[in-house]
Amino acid sequence: MQSVMFLAVQHDCRPMDTSAGSGHKSEEKREKMKRTLLKDWKTRLSYFLQNSSTPGKPKTGKKSKQQAFIKPSPEEAQLWSEAFDELLASKYGLAAFRAFLKSEFCEENIEFWLACEDFKKTKSPQKLSSKARKIYTDFIEKEAPKEINIDFQTKTLIAQNIQEATSGCFTTAQKRVYSLMENNSYPRFLESEFYQDLCKKPQITTEPHAT
Repeated sequence: MQSVMFLAVQHDCRPMDTSAGSGHKSEEKREKMKRTLLKDWKTRLSYFLQNSSTPGKPKTGKKSKQQAFIKPSPEEAQLWSEAFDELLASKYGLAAFRAFLKSEFCEENIEFWLACEDFKKTKSPQKLSSKARKIYTDFIEKEAPKEINIDFQTKTLIAQNIQEATSGCFTTAQKRVYSLMENNSYPRFLESEFYQDLCKKPQITTEPHAT
């Protein structure tokens, strides 16, 4: 429901009331909706920070999770706009991006990319084969639960490659999904209310000296 509201706010194109009173109320309503949206973003991100873990790695205790995800400074958050890799290299940034993709109903892209990153680090041939089959059934095959948008030829090639799995089984598909995120979702993430809020430097207020 929150995701639907997010999209509705993003694409709200209703004409504004030209009267002064109505215009003021309309402005207040929009600001209230923005604050609500930002709160929903923070709630969703908090959920991801609490529950998401890197594929293939055991989950740690609650205390360790909280220490692993530290809210970035505005300067650190601004670095994410310099390159997509900067965003993915940050644990907090990655969790924020996953939350954003979930709001756009395309979180399967980052989940596939992360699964491929874990897959490439696998050394055991037995584990490599079992992980390859799981990635294929989760993301590649027709009507997979998290099916990614790649062409038929690439899907056919992957189906052949996993028969004798190597670390490069999903290289082509991973590159295409990375490019899709970098060129589409990443720019929209940088324009999101949540990201803009992270980049804002706190205003320093000074109390007047008593005379």
